[in-house]
Amino acid sequence: MQDDEKQVAADAVDQVDGKGDNKAATRNETQEVSAEDGLMQQLKAAEAKAAEMQDAFLRAKAEMENVRRRAQEDVTRAHKFAVENFAESLLAVKDSLEMALNIQTPSIESLKEGVDMTLKQLTAAFEKNKLLEISPAVGEKLDPMKHQAVSAVPAEQEANTVVAVLQKGYTISDRLLRPALVTVAQ
Repeated sequence: MQDDEKQVAADAVDQVDGKGDNKAATRNETQEVSAEDGLMQQLKAAEAKAAEMQDAFLRAKAEMENVRRRAQEDVTRAHKFAVENFAESLLAVKDSLEMALNIQTPSIESLKEGVDMTLKQLTAAFEKNKLLEISPAVGEKLDPMKHQAVSAVPAEQEANTVVAVLQKGYTISDRLLRPALVTVAQ
């Protein structure tokens, strides 16, 4: 007990001298400093994470811009050169027509033969580029998705069937380019 009494007495003396308050204050300051250090470390970690996330965001944004720009350039190139294959196919047709005009003494037979060959070249160019003819047969049912009825005439066939084709229609890659102009039975 004497030791406890000595400690109490020493503490009382320290408090009177002001040393006891300093020790308690020092302990509180140490706790505050360590708590402050912990908060500072958390803040630095959060700032580092935010900087990392911002960097990742900026990189992703730049990559998306690059992808968008490349896609736009591809579309522009596709539009620019979309008819390149078709135009290349038509060059032979143009050459044949120019040769026909350069013949010094054309005969009806040679002109007919030249026009026939040129038509075959043009038909081949159309088929190669999926430009297909719509030429309905007489008696075929009118298809409003492919045919355009110009007039209805009395005929000895079923109503709304093709009587005559006035102008062929065309599709390009299964898309209607021009409907066939037809007359139909009443």
